[in-house]
Amino acid sequence: MSESGTAVPAPRPGRPATESDPVGAAWADYVAAARQLDGVRRAAATAAGEQARSVQAARDELTEVRARLAPQSSRLRELGVAPISLLPTPPELTEAARSMAAGPAAVLTSLQAARKWSEAADDTLAARGLPRIARWPSQPRNLLVYGPLALVVPLLQLVLFLATGTGPVSVLALVVGLPMPAVAFMTGWLAVGRLFRPRPTDRVDRTPRLGALVCLVPAVVAAAGIVLAMLAG
Repeated sequence: MSESGTAVPAPRPGRPATESDPVGAAWADYVAAARQLDGVRRAAATAAGEQARSVQAARDELTEVRARLAPQSSRLRELGVAPISLLPTPPELTEAARSMAAGPAAVLTSLQAARKWSEAADDTLAARGLPRIARWPSQPRNLLVYGPLALVVPLLQLVLFLATGTGPVSVLALVVGLPMPAVAFMTGWLAVGRLFRPRPTDRVDRTPRLGALVCLVPAVVAAAGIVLAMLAG
């Protein structure tokens, strides 16, 4: 009995398969052929199963790629891309046909690569606010948000001080400006998440330590400068 359940004849007892025994030799050849046939059958069944799994996986990949390409095509047309630019060129069709001729496994590999490209296109199309800057390293990218927010209140305090001198308005501006670094940091933290998140499920590196430092330093420097100017005056 083989592993697959196929009955394989065993040598007949008491009749050794030797060259001097034609019947035994024929029986041994029959047994060897039956075992070889069983091995071929099992290998063919395994290959057929793998091919069927590859075909099903390729169909699933094709469904997902089509689901991604349809809204991308509509979005690109809304952005003014010519419809002819969205169609494959003859060399691309030839290359696709060549890959399909290599079998289900090769088709599956090509579809997986196409899915990765479509995901990258989704990231670009869905990037909110600043798509190109969203691909920058996190620190210089976030600095574009934290920096301007951190300078708003210190600049207003300096303008008020230059306009009113050491009067109560400047003192009030210093007092009101004390919690402003925290407000600027929270505003920047939220803005980074909204501007630079490619997709809603992705996480964005908001660099909180850098943001807190950037928001705090200008406020401290401006407040210290204004206080020293008041004391000197």
